Amino acid sequence: MSLFISTAHAADGAPAGGGMEMIIMLAVFGLVFFFMIYRPQAKRVKEHKGLMSSLAKGDEVLTQGGIVGKIVKVSDEKDFIVVSISEGTEVTVQKGAINAVLPKGTMKSL
Repeated sequence: MSLFISTAHAADGAPAGGGMEMIIMLAVFGLVFFFMIYRPQAKRVKEHKGLMSSLAKGDEVLTQGGIVGKIVKVSDEKDFIVVSISEGTEVTVQKGAINAVLPKGTMKSL
């Protein structure tokens, strides 16, 4: 029709690909999602729950905010703990805010 645009013609009725390839591709994407995203995240959540359940009085901890302190009080019915930062300074934080349990004597070495 036009000088610069060629006319498009339809295919001669050749099949456009089966549904089996699409199912295989979706299964591969599902496996990649499971092994690359879900499984490592579930492992981290499990480790963090184990860390939170093992918190005890006297443990030296690091919070997500970067505060290093010693646990003074653990409340089981509530999800809060009291952390002593220095003599006479105590902070109440949620158990979920604890990043790591530090080795004994870490606060003295800082």
